Amino acid sequence: MFVGEAPGEQEDVQGRPFVGAAGKLLTELLASIGLRREDVYITNIVKCRPPNNRPPRKDESAACRPYLDRQLALIHPSVICPMGNSAIHALIDSDESVTALHGIPFEVGSITYFPMYHPAAALYTLGLRRVMEEDFKKLKRLLNSI
Repeated sequence: MFVGEAPGEQEDVQGRPFVGAAGKLLTELLASIGLRREDVYITNIVKCRPPNNRPPRKDESAACRPYLDRQLALIHPSVICPMGNSAIHALIDSDESVTALHGIPFEVGSITYFPMYHPAAALYTLGLRRVMEEDFKKLKRLLNSI
């Protein structure tokens, strides 16, 4: 399961997560490790686009949490990849940033969390694309070991 922070403009229009430029990059990164979008579940912490595309506030994340919890209960993922700080902070009890946590798997109960940068970050900071490619290779090794 991949969890982003909030819908962007195209996601809000189409009602589907990761269908814009960040979604295209996510699809490419998945393909680089032999996965298709149909092989994974993709969602967001909040279900509506925040004003001016700002990161979701904690109260917005909390308001949408029951929807995410229901998705988690239905999907029963063994691996969750929170993408970006908002998703990491909403799912993991840590104040650490994505910079500190990305690419490092850890277990909470029966779930392995594998924090990653949000694909949109790699669109704005080109050096992050290589970091994400390396993290996806680590993810592939993790998935192969499970």
